[in-house]
Amino acid sequence: MTALARSLRVLSLTAIAVSLSACISLFPKSEPSQLYRFDGATPAEAGSAPAPTAQFGVVRGAGSFVQSAAGDRMLTVNGDQVAYIAESRWVSPASTLFNEAMTRAFDANGGAARLMSRGETGRADYFMRVDVTRFEAVYDRGVKSAPEIAVTLRVALVRNDRTLAGSTLIEAKVRAGDNRVSSIVAAFDQAVSQSLAELIAWTNQTGATPA
Repeated sequence: MTALARSLRVLSLTAIAVSLSACISLFPKSEPSQLYRFDGATPAEAGSAPAPTAQFGVVRGAGSFVQSAAGDRMLTVNGDQVAYIAESRWVSPASTLFNEAMTRAFDANGGAARLMSRGETGRADYFMRVDVTRFEAVYDRGVKSAPEIAVTLRVALVRNDRTLAGSTLIEAKVRAGDNRVSSIVAAFDQAVSQSLAELIAWTNQTGATPA
C-alpha cells in the first residue's frame, strides 16, 4: 500500500469516526422527570388565642417510613399490583419532605407541644416515635379513575422516665380530583396536612394529660 493510499484510508476512518460521534450526539434524550413537592401545611392557631400556660418539649426519636414509598418516586397500588408514576418524582425523598412538613407544622402550631431538636434531648419531657406505614395512591376504582391517597401513621409518646403516655393510629384518605399527576400531588398534600393536624392535636392533648 502506497503512502498516499494509507493517508486516504486514515482520513476515511477519521471521517467515519467523526460521523458516528455526531450521530450519537443527535440521539433523542429522555424527557426529564417533572418534580413535585408537598408542604402539608396545617391550619394555624388564631393569632388572638393566648399561648398555653404550660408547655412541654417533645423530641422525635427514631421512626420509620414505608420503604417502597420513602424515595422520590410516587407509589401507586392497584389491587395486588404496585407501580410508580412515570416521569414524575418528588423533589426530595418523600421521607425527607414528610419530616420537614412535620417540623413546620409543629412550629406553626400554638399548642402546648414544642418539637425540640436532638441536641435538646436532656430537656425533653417526651420522646415521640412516628412510623409512616402507608404513603400511596390507591386505584380502588380502576386505573382510569381518580385514585385515593392513603397516609397512615403509627405514633407513640413516651415520658422521659420511659413510661408510655399513649399511642395511636392516624389514617388520612383523600380522593384526588382526577387522574392527573397534579391532582394526585394535591391530594397527597391534603392527606399529609390532615394526618399532621391530627398528630399535633393528639400530641397536645396526650402530653398535657397528667400521668
